[in-house]
Formats: sequence, structure tokens, C-alpha cells
Amino acid sequence: MSFPDPPVDPNEQPNNQQVPPAGAVPPAAPVPPAAPAPPEAPVPPQYGAPQQPYGAPQQPQQPFAAPQYAAPGQLPIPGPGEPFDGAISADDLTRPLYGASFGDAVRRFFKNYANFSGRASRSEYWYAQLFLFLIGLIPGILFFIGFMGVAAAAFGAEMNSGAAVAAGSGTIVLAVLGGILMGIVGLATLIPSIAIGWRRLHDANMPGTLWLLNIASMIPFLNYVGWIASIGYLVLTILPSKPEGRRFVSTK
Repeated sequence: MSFPDPPVDPNEQPNNQQVPPAGAVPPAAPVPPAAPAPPEAPVPPQYGAPQQPYGAPQQPQQPFAAPQYAAPGQLPIPGPGEPFDGAISADDLTRPLYGASFGDAVRRFFKNYANFSGRASRSEYWYAQLFLFLIGLIPGILFFIGFMGVAAAAFGAEMNSGAAVAAGSGTIVLAVLGGILMGIVGLATLIPSIAIGWRRLHDANMPGTLWLLNIASMIPFLNYVGWIASIGYLVLTILPSKPEGRRFVSTK
């Protein structure tokens, strides 16, 4: 036999619910979690810069240097390769050695003893001239001292000065020795001196026969014309190298 349920009072709290005490603060409502931040857009790489993987720290971009271009009509510095085709090694005697040192120039001066074909750079030529000046300096000084002593002895003889005559007779040996040494040096270096001047003119794209201007001042009847021609030759040896001078290179 079943019994009916007792009536429920609407004001009665259920047994499983706790009634907060009077004056208590109700608990705060839970805060919903913040929405995740949207991912940062990747920085597009600059033109010419290496691409960085996404998410990796960006490296500072280095400014690119502007390319250097030669001015129109301006030739590069003479050297190996085109267009001058210079020597890479000092032992290569078939090409001019641009930027030669003093020792390299002297060795090539004697190795190309009688070579009138090919070319010689400005450094080769002028270092060779410096070498010729140095080796002729001591014989020249000896000859000058001896010559002045002989002149003093001659003047003393006219003045009846026995001391001057005695001093001058001793300097005759210096004059003779200096003259002999100058002759030996001149003969030993005559042919290579002409040859290197010949090749220097080739390097400036001029015929080597213009070297004959160098001896124009030795011709008596030319007078000032000969000296002007010699100065003209000096100017030609100072001129820069030209790629067109390769036409004087022997193809044998």
C-alpha cells in the first residue's frame, strides 16, 4: 500500500543547499579567459636581403653600397689581364710588369738585354734609369775630382805654383780611373738602355724608332732643335700605358 508524498513548502530550502549567512558577500562571477592575441604578420624581406625563417628574430639590414662604374673613356689601372695583358710574375719577360719593384726592374733590364720587341712599363723604365744613375755615380765622382785636380795643376803651372802642380799630378790617376770605369759602365749598359727605351715607347703605343730623338742633342749642327727633341723624348717616356701598345708584341 503506497502513501502520498507530503506537500512541499515553496519557502523551504532543499537539504543539500547551504544558506549563506546574513551579510556575506556573494562570490564574484568567474572571468572568462582572454581571447588569444592574433599572430603578428611577418615582416616582408627587403630586396636583395637573405630571407629569414618566419618567427626568427629579424637581423638588421645592411645598406648596400652603390656599384662603382668607371667614367666613360677612363681606362682601369694597368695590370694583368684585359685590356693591358701585363705580366703576373716578374719572370714573364713576354709582357710588361706593371708596378715593378726596383729589384724586379733591374733583373728584367738585364734579362731583356737586347729585346727590342714587346713593351716595358713606366716602373720598369724609370727604376732602370735610377739604377744606371747609381752605378755611374761613383765613376763620375772620381772623374770629376781628377778633372778638377788636373785643371788646378794646369792653372798652378801658369802661376808657377809648385804645390798646385804636385797636387794636380796625383789627381790625374783619379781622372783616368774614373774615365775608364765610366766607359766600361756605358758600354755594358748601352744596348739594354736603348732596348728598354724602345719597349717603353711601345707600351705608350708609339713606334720605338722615336728613341732616336734621345740622341738628337748630340748632333752639333742641330743646336737647340736637338735639345728640344731630347726633351720631347723624355715626355714620351712619361706617358701612361695604352692597351693599343699590344700591337708591338711579337707573335713568334
